Amino acid sequence: MSLGRAAAVALVGLHGHLVEVEADLGGGLPGFVLLGLPDASLAESRDRIRAAARNSGMPLSARRITVNLVPASLPKRGSAFDLAIVVASLAAAGDIGAPPGLVYLAELGLDGYLRPVAGILPAVMAAVAAGRPRVVVAEGNAAEARLVPGAEVAAFGHLADVLAELGADPAKLERPAPAWDGNRSGAGDVPDAAPSGAPGEASGRAGAPDLADIAGQDQARYALEVAAAGGHHLLMVGPPGAGKTMLAERLPGLLPDLTDQEAMETTAIHSLAGGGGPVDRLIRRPPFENPHHSASTPALIGGGSGLPRPGAASRAHRGVLFLDEAPEFAAKSLDSLRQPLESGQLTLHRAAGAATYPARFQLVLAANPCPCGRSEGKGRDCQCSPMQRIRYFQRLSGPLLDRIDLQITVARVTAGHLRSVSPGESSAVVARRVRAARHLQAERLAAVGLARNAELTGSLLRGPLRLPARATASLDRAMDQGMLTARGYDRVLRIAWTVSDLAGQDTPQAADIDVAFQLRHLAQGEAA
Repeated sequence: MSLGRAAAVALVGLHGHLVEVEADLGGGLPGFVLLGLPDASLAESRDRIRAAARNSGMPLSARRITVNLVPASLPKRGSAFDLAIVVASLAAAGDIGAPPGLVYLAELGLDGYLRPVAGILPAVMAAVAAGRPRVVVAEGNAAEARLVPGAEVAAFGHLADVLAELGADPAKLERPAPAWDGNRSGAGDVPDAAPSGAPGEASGRAGAPDLADIAGQDQARYALEVAAAGGHHLLMVGPPGAGKTMLAERLPGLLPDLTDQEAMETTAIHSLAGGGGPVDRLIRRPPFENPHHSASTPALIGGGSGLPRPGAASRAHRGVLFLDEAPEFAAKSLDSLRQPLESGQLTLHRAAGAATYPARFQLVLAANPCPCGRSEGKGRDCQCSPMQRIRYFQRLSGPLLDRIDLQITVARVTAGHLRSVSPGESSAVVARRVRAARHLQAERLAAVGLARNAELTGSLLRGPLRLPARATASLDRAMDQGMLTARGYDRVLRIAWTVSDLAGQDTPQAADIDVAFQLRHLAQGEAA
């Protein structure tokens, strides 16, 4: 029978689909037909695999080869199908055997060497979930593939080594000298399965920015601590040089390490996004994304031609997305963040299909008080007109600001702060308090499947976590006077629970609610 089969994985977003690769040798004029909705890079595999097979000593049959990627209705993209296609084609000709159950994930060079591809981690996760734990990858992807618990990874450097393992005649195989050394170390062999325990080492914090470097800014430091403890979004308004960027860069150092599940999610996104070099361990520290204010909407939330790719918002999943000079971003780009702030995910629709990426991040915005940055809310040395100030902050729409829990003013640093010989608390000290507060939240919210105060819903705040009227009296008056929306009311209560947790209390008191209200409204004068 002139039919060969192999298996690969097609990624749609972070979700992988097992793809059966069928190859048939038929009569008629010689040719190579590829079916199953391939994109341009996948359609080009016809020429790549012919050259790779020939340079490995096992040229493809001169008969008409028809390759079908099943399911045919699923769009497929990328070069990770190369190895599966050549294995199925040579199996159809009877040159090799094709053991059932193997999944092939590698790109081929014209010289037959296996090249690493992006997205190996989610692809191997999908293969294991589909009951196909035995995967064959390029050596450059071996460490990343072995991060998946239960995966049995075979890593090879050249197509000839793969074909030898599949029963090809060794006398026919050739292996040209490599033209470059990248991600190769010779022929691979079949290793044992990856351990099922914690499959990666936690990233260290050596060299991370420390909160002790911040001069003064006691109020802003406390707001940063509350943001870290409760997972709250943060807006900082202040003049240039006040330390807004320094504060934002130190937020990840206050956050706890990611859990195993969170680390797998985060590493899978960075694996798919590429651009960061080979992935050889799980990302255990919360990521920090700081896109430039000229970034487009697709760069921020994801997009691109064909199936959409993850943007900065998804790369910041389980970490921090920092938008410096936030009013300089396009208003459309800023408002595109409203959906992930509520749902924790982004669903992007394009002509080639839709992809969903997780995007549960902490948003930190920094802004000057006016376009020139010198007003500090008092008009001193500022030449900006009232209309210029209004236009400047109009890009931060009301619906977006309503989703930002903490909104504070960062004052100018004085010479006295710089001369102070007693530095503030270090990130390590504050991080211990943050971990203790997170532990209280996790215990209190475990029954409802939540972990942080920022995730509290209105039904919980007015139900099991309802506070007595005497504690919320000032907040009720503020809402009756139109100073708060219903969403803003709930967000003040969320902050109050975090303030209470940092103090080690069972429930928030009236003083905690007053502190929470101030932490949400200090910047309203500038943003109005």
